[in-house]
Amino acid sequence: MDLQDEHADLVVVGAGAAGLMSAIWAGRGLAGTGARVLLLDGANRVGVKILVAGGGRCNVTHHEVDERQYAGGSRNTIRKVLRRFDVPETVSFFRELGVELKREDTGKLFPVTDSARTVLNALLTEVGRVGVELRNPWRVGGIDCLPAGGFTIHREGSEAAVRAPRVILAAGGKALPKSGSDGAGYALARGLGHTVTEHLFPALVPLVVGTESRWITELSGISTRVCIDVCAGSGQRLARFENSLLCTHFGLSGPAVMDASRWLTAARVRDKQASLRLNWLPGETFDTADRALTGLGARTALSWLREHLPERLARALCEAHRVDADLPGSRLPKDSRRALAHALVEMHVDIAHDRGFNHAEATAGGVPLTEINPATMASRVCDGLALVGEILDVDGRIGGFNFQWAWASGSIAGRAIASSIQSDTNPAPA
Repeated sequence: MDLQDEHADLVVVGAGAAGLMSAIWAGRGLAGTGARVLLLDGANRVGVKILVAGGGRCNVTHHEVDERQYAGGSRNTIRKVLRRFDVPETVSFFRELGVELKREDTGKLFPVTDSARTVLNALLTEVGRVGVELRNPWRVGGIDCLPAGGFTIHREGSEAAVRAPRVILAAGGKALPKSGSDGAGYALARGLGHTVTEHLFPALVPLVVGTESRWITELSGISTRVCIDVCAGSGQRLARFENSLLCTHFGLSGPAVMDASRWLTAARVRDKQASLRLNWLPGETFDTADRALTGLGARTALSWLREHLPERLARALCEAHRVDADLPGSRLPKDSRRALAHALVEMHVDIAHDRGFNHAEATAGGVPLTEINPATMASRVCDGLALVGEILDVDGRIGGFNFQWAWASGSIAGRAIASSIQSDTNPAPA
């Protein structure tokens, strides 16, 4: 059904995590007022990112969240937003919706059902309960500011439009475009007077190895805990991540790699020689690894490596660095021994490129945080507008941090706009 000439008190653009949260809190705040909240989304199925997150289990949040787990804009602003709707409030909110969360050893919080559908269904049920009208597919093609204030929200490819005094822009970034998060929100934001960072690139994305490290692709399926350094061309360490790594048919994936990916891409914007350095034995250094290899005696390098790494990986490391894995340690040439020690704890990885937005879990870059008020998520450049979620210049580490940003920013915007509408409807007595 077209919404031509239809009016609403609030339009939320985008029904992802941040948009659903915004709509719920706005609907709660406006209960019984007769105010109308419309939630518009261009996808045939809403909440796809929620459904695929965490391998289909939805990593709702992390047990400990602070601004240090995020990149992008001002950490001070990020901290202010996260503190206004923290992890205990998130857990309580989902419990209220009937979704119990459990903490795993990694610190990640998942629904006890191990099903992302539980999370999405609960959110959609609450959207309906509080009286929010969800319309999809209803893709927004443009938003115009009205001379007297407010907005006209145009449906793409149609004459239909909605007028509303307030809009929450929760259109997402560019990651996983099949979900509907295809970058169109940035054009909407620019059309309303906002800027967007010069660079927009995939975050939390697997990496494709180049020719020099092609041997890694023969180890597809092997996973092990590693330490990854993102280094400038000068060798200076820019970031460090310790977590599991997964070897794949194209290169590298797994939590450590996903976390490091945005830092490598960001570094290469300024420094083409920026690189990844991999320690297969976290906690070990070149000196400790070299001493261990020196003291092998009759034992082979492979027998020692088997104690620390999967055998296929151990053999591949030796072969890639021209070390005879079956030679007794006492007979290893010094140059071979030292080459293996270097490879074990500070191996350069030739990264050709990342796998792009189709395989990314988040977007780095977006609308600068300086352009919003963290107390309300309101735009500083366009009255009546708020921006939430991934469209902003904020991206978190893997582990539920991006969802926590969505829950926090969405709840703040929804409550603030509901309060504003209430104030307009019931002005304080003179």
